[in-house]
Amino acid sequence: MKPSNIITCMAVTGLVVLGAVMAKTNPSQAEYEEYAAQELTGYFKKNVCNQTPNILANLIKVNCERLVDEANPQMRQILKATTQRQDFLFLSIYRTDFKLNPWIPGYKFETVGAFDKFYTYKLEKK
Repeated sequence: MKPSNIITCMAVTGLVVLGAVMAKTNPSQAEYEEYAAQELTGYFKKNVCNQTPNILANLIKVNCERLVDEANPQMRQILKATTQRQDFLFLSIYRTDFKLNPWIPGYKFETVGAFDKFYTYKLEKK
């Protein structure tokens, strides 16, 4: 057998194995919703809650972080309703147009899911 044929066979076998692994580890919509809810909760606690003036927080007597935690089930429902998934067998692209309520800014983000992981590559505040 020629060396070029051996290399070609090995390359094709490697691509088939890689494709099978990618197809097997392509995350589901439910896994994405879990990931997105955790990321949004962390983002809101770090960025939105820390920017709320203390006078306002004292005035309404609300702990912002607790409020974000309590909104988590609604966040998941909104994520489910506002996310479009494009499934390419080996990976998935998720596009979300998220708006929790009128007082918190909305966000548009795009995430790719592959190898049981998510990579958000676009985040836009609306």
